[in-house]
Amino acid sequence: MKKIATTLLLLLVFTIQALAANNSLNAVRALAKRIMPNHADSFEFKLMKQQNKKDVFCLQQNGDKIVVSGNNANAMAMGLNHYLNNYCHTTVSWYAEDAVVMPAQLPKVEQKITVQARVDRRFFLNYCTYGYTMPFFNWKEWERVIDWMALNGVNMPLAITGQETVWYNVWKQLGMSDSEIRSYFTGPAYLPWHRMANIDGWNGPLPMTWLNKQAELQKQIVARERELDMKPVLPAFAGHVPAQLKKLYPEANIKYLGRWAGFADKYRCHFLDPSDPLFGKIQRMFLDEQTRMYGTDHIYGTDPFNEVDPPSWDTAYLSKVAGGIYKTMAAADPKAEWMQMAWLFWHGRKKWTPERVKALLTGVQTGKMVMLDYFCENKEIWKMTQSFYGQPYIWCYLGNFGGNTTLTGNLKESARRLDNTLANGGKNLTGIGGTLEGFDINQMPYEFILAKAWNTGIKENEWISRMADRHLGYVNESARKAWQLLYNDVLVQAAGSNGLVATYRPKMDDDGWHYTHVDYNPQRLMDAWRLMTEVPTANRTAYICDLIAIGRQALGNIFMEEKVSFDKAFHANNMAEMKQHATVMRQLLADLDALCAYNDRCTLSKWIDDARGYASDKAEADYYEHNARNIISTWGGKLNDYANRGWAGMFKGYYAGRWDMYFDEAMTAAAEGRDFNQTEFDKKATKYEANWVESNITPVSTPDYDILTFSRMLIKKYQ
Repeated sequence: MKKIATTLLLLLVFTIQALAANNSLNAVRALAKRIMPNHADSFEFKLMKQQNKKDVFCLQQNGDKIVVSGNNANAMAMGLNHYLNNYCHTTVSWYAEDAVVMPAQLPKVEQKITVQARVDRRFFLNYCTYGYTMPFFNWKEWERVIDWMALNGVNMPLAITGQETVWYNVWKQLGMSDSEIRSYFTGPAYLPWHRMANIDGWNGPLPMTWLNKQAELQKQIVARERELDMKPVLPAFAGHVPAQLKKLYPEANIKYLGRWAGFADKYRCHFLDPSDPLFGKIQRMFLDEQTRMYGTDHIYGTDPFNEVDPPSWDTAYLSKVAGGIYKTMAAADPKAEWMQMAWLFWHGRKKWTPERVKALLTGVQTGKMVMLDYFCENKEIWKMTQSFYGQPYIWCYLGNFGGNTTLTGNLKESARRLDNTLANGGKNLTGIGGTLEGFDINQMPYEFILAKAWNTGIKENEWISRMADRHLGYVNESARKAWQLLYNDVLVQAAGSNGLVATYRPKMDDDGWHYTHVDYNPQRLMDAWRLMTEVPTANRTAYICDLIAIGRQALGNIFMEEKVSFDKAFHANNMAEMKQHATVMRQLLADLDALCAYNDRCTLSKWIDDARGYASDKAEADYYEHNARNIISTWGGKLNDYANRGWAGMFKGYYAGRWDMYFDEAMTAAAEGRDFNQTEFDKKATKYEANWVESNITPVSTPDYDILTFSRMLIKKYQ
């Protein structure tokens, strides 16, 4: 009997393994059909074993078939993308509307290649991405994002869609009313900062239709991610509770968290102490309900004190809080891992002393708290914390704040830092990730970083040249030279610098509050732009986006120089020069608007159309449009212009009007022989900005020339 039972058990194990293997093969075959339906049958996918306990893929030719092997669907998808990138001059965009252009005749794999992963975990996304890029994404758009992640080897994506529906069910069970719950949530575009316990209620209440739609979307998201052998990172309870809960549970230990970004106290968040019995109850309720709705892979993103002060800075308290959170998590899910951003330690570095950081991290059993080293291109926290005091961590490239559409990112330096971390970062380094706040239009930096998670043998400069080839669709030395110039001489600044002055509220004698300096010779950027235009054709979306991104920054740099000259002319009371510089700046704004119109993703109209298209009726559409306008302009609190966008429709329909006000105010002051009154100007600007948020005007520029011709005209005009 025992022998029969053992045999049946083994049979069951083999059956499960066979089903899993078949599911992986079916998943990557389906991916291939989605992105290249006319060529999918030219590929054969096979499973192979891990090598050295690492993910691996293999490419080889078998007759007229390209054979892509891998130890799971994720590795096979990475192998497929390696073929597309390096044999076909093909890049797959993370935007669904961008076609995947394939050669008529697929190149042969002349020599078998085998590539092994350097790390186990490849993480992607950021809380903020869900607000700055994806609040109004539908399944079609999410499907392409997931495909892009799989093709770039991502196996651990942040998956926080639909959690408000889970929370709605939990808070309802605890006695809150429908209106109380939905008013506690922020508007759709602001949910990331609600989820991180920064603000409550801002731009709410959240429609019930949103909750229902997002819940169905999340089911599709996590199902597809798991099909592709990813482990989605879902949320857990971090202590953030509605203010109304204090009334229902007056004995509960609920306190204010610190103020955030200048928001009024009515938007301030509350924190339930993990030692309170109610904490464990809520944790179990939430995880049970979330698992029922979306399943679980036992790793949870949980950030109790992101950019806010905890109720106490005492080290014993911090250690107790961390231990308490994990204890409740493990009680609800014994296999639980806690994933925590390290961003708070850098953002609040004056308060997060080494002693406090250590207290928080060591309050959790070693190996159970995974740290995301969030902003490594600027500051590597692992170096400041003895490699996170033994907790596993993932090295991450951020590259974008606020969804700002500027050309930035110190890629060469980031590559050097990453290689050093892989060599010297300790055995608890478990992964590499991309933690961008917004997609912008250039996915290249994230493909570059994620590619380094694999031993491809491709040198960095060669990778850049091949990237130029696939963006253009063919080999062209001018395009290659342009990108080598950008990589070596221009892309030298970490995100958070090099913003466009044109997209910020004007301020006399100030180039912009958000680090708008350039640490390179602007002429080198103009040289790269000129080289980009020395190609016979530019039809692929990726190359068009390159021309926009490079040209936009080049014109933005000229605008900054003109702004400085305008302010100097004001102080010299030189009205003629003021008028001259104002004329140039007005023309630059018009040209920037026209340049961005060459790609739909670089337009205000696309952003607004997506927001309104997510609605079930006109009232809801108006509400979503208000959210969409608000976050990219006035934002809230002290964050005006934080999420500015260099888009067609924004330059012409928003920024230009504000700059006209500035020019007029400065010229009037100069004519009257008085100082520029910044306070009065700010009042007028605030009114103008608020009116724009409430408007529904989306001016659209229609290009008169092809983008190569127009770019050449602009270069000649401003050079």
